[in-house]
Order: sequence, then C-alpha cells, then structure tokens
Amino acid sequence: MKYEIKTFSDGQVGSRITEPGNLVVRIRGNTYTDLFKAASIKEAWDNNDIANTSRGSHFAVLEILCLIGQRSDRRFNPGESFDLRVIADFINRMNFDEVRILHPHSSVSLALINRSKAIDHYRYIEKAYNDLDQPVLVSPDAGAYKVSHEVAHRLNANLIPANKVRRNGEPEIKLQGGVQGKRCLIIDDIADGGRTFINLARVLRDQGAEEVNLYVTHGMFNYGFDEFNDFIDHIYCTNSYRDIDHPLVTQYEIEEL
Repeated sequence: MKYEIKTFSDGQVGSRITEPGNLVVRIRGNTYTDLFKAASIKEAWDNNDIANTSRGSHFAVLEILCLIGQRSDRRFNPGESFDLRVIADFINRMNFDEVRILHPHSSVSLALINRSKAIDHYRYIEKAYNDLDQPVLVSPDAGAYKVSHEVAHRLNANLIPANKVRRNGEPEIKLQGGVQGKRCLIIDDIADGGRTFINLARVLRDQGAEEVNLYVTHGMFNYGFDEFNDFIDHIYCTNSYRDIDHPLVTQYEIEEL
C-alpha cells in the first residue's frame, strides 16, 4: 500500500491512497501533527478499502516510535487534564487493527490504547552494551528497576540499582552496590532535560566510577548537552524522537519493528 501526504499553507493535512493493500503507518508520534497525519492516512485508506474490497480483507498497523504525552500517565493534580487519555482516545478513534509502540514509558499507554503492544527496545541497549565492552548497568530509580532488571538478565550483565531516599528531609541518591573503578551505563526510556541522570552520574563519579555513560531509547535533550559534558562520558539513544548530530551522542537508527 502506498499513500501521499499533502500539507496546506494553513497547516491542514490531507492524504491520498495511490496503491491499495495492507496499511503500515510509521510516525515518530511526538507531535499532535504526527497523529493528525496518521488519522488522515487511515481515513483515506478506510474509504479506499471499503470501495475496492470486502470489509476486513486488509490489515492496518500504526507504528509509533515515541508516543507523545506518555509521561502524563495519570492526573497529577486535581483539576488537571489526563493528557495521555486524551491522546489515547484520539488514537483509538482511528481504529487501527494494531498499534505498535516502541518502549512505552509505562503500561498505562498499553492499557489505554486499543489493540496496542510494546515493541522491544532490547536490541538498541544491546548495541550500546557491546560498544562499551560490557559495562555495569545502572538503574536510575525504583520506577525503572523492573525493566532494567529484565534487560540485565537478558544481557547476563551486572546491575546496580539506584534509588532516592530522604535524609533530614532532603533527597539523596543511594546506590545498592559498589562502582569503584567500573565503567557504568545508566539505562532508561526517556531523557528530556536530563537533570536526574546528571545527578546520578555525579554520585557514581563521587563513588569512584571510572566512566559514566547513558542509554535512553527516546533522546529528547530539549535543553542541549552542555550540562552533560562534566559528568557523562557518552550518550547512546535511538532516533525515535529526533535526529541528533553531536560528538557526545551515538544514535541508533530505528530498524523494522
């Protein structure tokens, strides 16, 4: 199946099916415009499919590389919108037969989006792990521990969990293991500003880590890399969110999902 997308001067998006068949729409998915493009393509495909085949004879898949709003997976304060639910409802109205999401932030995305499944990000962590010649893995917080533990098990790698505790009312990062003289790789799903990783890297260096690296599947880095230079030796990520050209970053291109 092939399609064309046209964007008008006012931002309106339109689509046209040029060749019928099964539909696979891949979007980065990190903007509302991405979602509207997917909806436009799906509407054109639905109309073309009904006109030319018996209903249900073709299969439509939506692949989302970096789901917008995935960290807003609850209503944080009274009176606020539940943003991920709004986004999920929009996706559900497209009525794709399957929605594939690369490394969702939490299981809430999969619960809210119909016929969705997570796409394994393991291959990209494995690349970073091998590029660094099998470092010690570091889980940044309690929320990331389960996924980090599963990755460490698959890699047969050592894992050091980190967690935030309060000492005299102030937050403090505690490591559950020694890092003296070790090469470390912090692993997580998303980096935006990166303050959490910088603070953790500072602790790892204070406790004797020889090298501190970072892997995230979704590399946003909306505030740049200046603050990383003093604490992070190298960053590994995919191009799920945007393309990055920076000496501190090795970026892996998303392959077939």
